[in-house]
Amino acid sequence: MVNLDRVFDHLPPDVTIYEVGPRDGLQNEARLIPSDDKVAFIDALSATGLRAIEITSFVNPRWIPQLADAAEVARRVTRKPGVAYSALVPNRQGLDSAMAAGMKEVAVFMSASETHNKKNVNKTIAATLEAFRETVPPALAAGLKVRAYVSTVYGCPYEGKVDPQRAVDLCRDLRALGCYQVSLGDTIGVANPRQVRDVLSRVFKEIPVGDVAVHFHDTRGTALANILVSVEMGVTTVDSALGGLGGCPYAPGASGNVATEDVVYMLEEMGMRTGVDMDKLMAASQLASTLVGHEMPSKFYRAYMGARGRATSVSSG
Repeated sequence: MVNLDRVFDHLPPDVTIYEVGPRDGLQNEARLIPSDDKVAFIDALSATGLRAIEITSFVNPRWIPQLADAAEVARRVTRKPGVAYSALVPNRQGLDSAMAAGMKEVAVFMSASETHNKKNVNKTIAATLEAFRETVPPALAAGLKVRAYVSTVYGCPYEGKVDPQRAVDLCRDLRALGCYQVSLGDTIGVANPRQVRDVLSRVFKEIPVGDVAVHFHDTRGTALANILVSVEMGVTTVDSALGGLGGCPYAPGASGNVATEDVVYMLEEMGMRTGVDMDKLMAASQLASTLVGHEMPSKFYRAYMGARGRATSVSSG
């Protein structure tokens, strides 16, 4: 019989939730969210105890119209001490705009599969890495921190399964370039725990575990299981989006990111500290649900709202 206490002997005491809802969560929403509402949303997230929030993306508005107000949002959010605020930048022009808007951390992004990379950034993987040489060193020279995303690590909507060695090679290249952390993404939600363990084991032979974050979509319901494997292996940064919002415009069929509420609940209940106040997080979730105009996919959110509704019914009765 498996001793479950031994299985979870090596869980980290603290895990940082890297909230991507304002960027990855909103970029695929049909309803255009006004800048005032985005600022209110981000400020609500800042009050929850989250330590890192990705607030927008400085991409060409033709690519992602939902984030056309990146500079205005970045200038207007209230930056709370102790919270890291970041923004995605596709190139040097995006970096310059981000710095002008006061950003102190930026993120670059690419894919582990050639076809998705070409669809997403209109470049080959090799050309993307070369373009990063025009973005990452100047950002570092200006005193900014640079994070990197690698999408389609476990599977591609166009190519199917992806060779794990691609993630290993890209992690090595991106760290050598100066990115302080590489977030490995399951863009279409096909990963399983055994696959995650295999990929991370390979990556950890090249770069330290502390330099790796995980980013799972919950398309097939395996995100929490994959996160549990990751943290048991020592990963201490987990990307998630409030309510489970999101999806990738260039990944047909991809559902939202794993929900921040679901991740926080699981980690906290297992004794890992996130620093997140769940009541304040749920208040932010309710605000986000109002802004996007639909129910949140988050399991915890639905349970929370259902329990509130039952309590209200009992008290009024």
